[in-house]
Amino acid sequence: MFILCFLLFIAGFACFGYAPFVPGWESVVFVLGLLLVSSAIGIPMHHNRHEHKTDQLP
Repeated sequence: MFILCFLLFIAGFACFGYAPFVPGWESVVFVLGLLLVSSAIGIPMHHNRHEHKTDQLP
């Protein structure tokens, strides 16, 4: 899980860096980078929250 999220995070930052060099697709690549970084941060949060809920069930 950690490796997947780390790769998503790095890919998101790579999209940020490559966005100015893709003529006509700058905004799409930048938004893709935002989505990748957001999912890299959100997946562990969601997974952790789900684990805590199942621990509290009777």
